[in-house]
Amino acid sequence: MIEILAMDINRENYELGLPVIEKAGVAHKIDFRVGPALPVLDQMIEDASLTNSTKQIGKYHESFDFIFVDADKDNYINYHKRLIDLVKVGGVIGYDNTLWNGSVAAPPDAPMRKYIRYYRDFVLELNKALAADPRIEICQLPVGDGITLCRRTT
Repeated sequence: MIEILAMDINRENYELGLPVIEKAGVAHKIDFRVGPALPVLDQMIEDASLTNSTKQIGKYHESFDFIFVDADKDNYINYHKRLIDLVKVGGVIGYDNTLWNGSVAAPPDAPMRKYIRYYRDFVLELNKALAADPRIEICQLPVGDGITLCRRTT
């Protein structure tokens, strides 16, 4: 059975798409959680840790085939640190907005809107960390504002 875990800090974002989800008959497959994602991921990691003396792995460890992140850019690196343990070997993590309006290729002194400049360093930090992470292979797609796909290899 295909299941989706969806998280958002704003329930209205989920409710906006709910009529389409219900019409498609897949509402029962979606576990929506409202609130900041990091505490939910921390709980999943805790649940995924070694759970008893027989060293069985918890239910969330390497349990996701695909994870897509379009969230607060200043926490992307924190998401990656948690998600890498939740995605299966061979699974994919996608990060949205990794070109960040082209600012990641612009010189540091290029003119930019204030919010672009503020989040630019966080997106650059993520891009550098992904490129250096030996557990993944990456592909950055110049679609929209950039999507980086990370396939976990180990």
